Amino acid sequence: MTDLDLRPGDTVPHADRVSELFEAESGALLRYFLRRVEVREDAADLVAETALVLWRRAADLPGDAERDRMWMYGIARRTLSGYRRSGIRRRALADRLRDELATTGDEAPAGPQLDEVRSAVRALPQREQDVVALVHWEGFTVTAAAAVLGIRPGTAQMRYSRARARLRQMLA
Repeated sequence: MTDLDLRPGDTVPHADRVSELFEAESGALLRYFLRRVEVREDAADLVAETALVLWRRAADLPGDAERDRMWMYGIARRTLSGYRRSGIRRRALADRLRDELATTGDEAPAGPQLDEVRSAVRALPQREQDVVALVHWEGFTVTAAAAVLGIRPGTAQMRYSRARARLRQMLA
């Protein structure tokens, strides 16, 4: 059993000490992250992620005030490192997508008819828009779209049929 598999009535070892440590140091942790990230809101998220790890690893708390604080900052540093790695991956993905867009361009022809179709699709109820978009823009079958949306295939087929009828009416 891990510290995440607690049952009602179980206690987290050293929970009080982790709470006291976090309460005493949360402001300092926030400042630590604020000095190291570009987006201020990310600092608060990193404090929350650090708190989660502190709770998960409460049993590893060293035991004296200075070592507890050092332990917490080690966790904060690893949390920040993971944040930076994921940022690098996100930027690399965005760069690849920009390159792909530059070479392939918009595959759908632009024009008044396309704008009219897009407007008609946007006028559908959201549930129907989702099915239509997955089928026509993402290339899924209605059954696959149902799986993506977490609904029964029959429900997806009904929404798709309604959407097609409404679109025919709007575009007539």
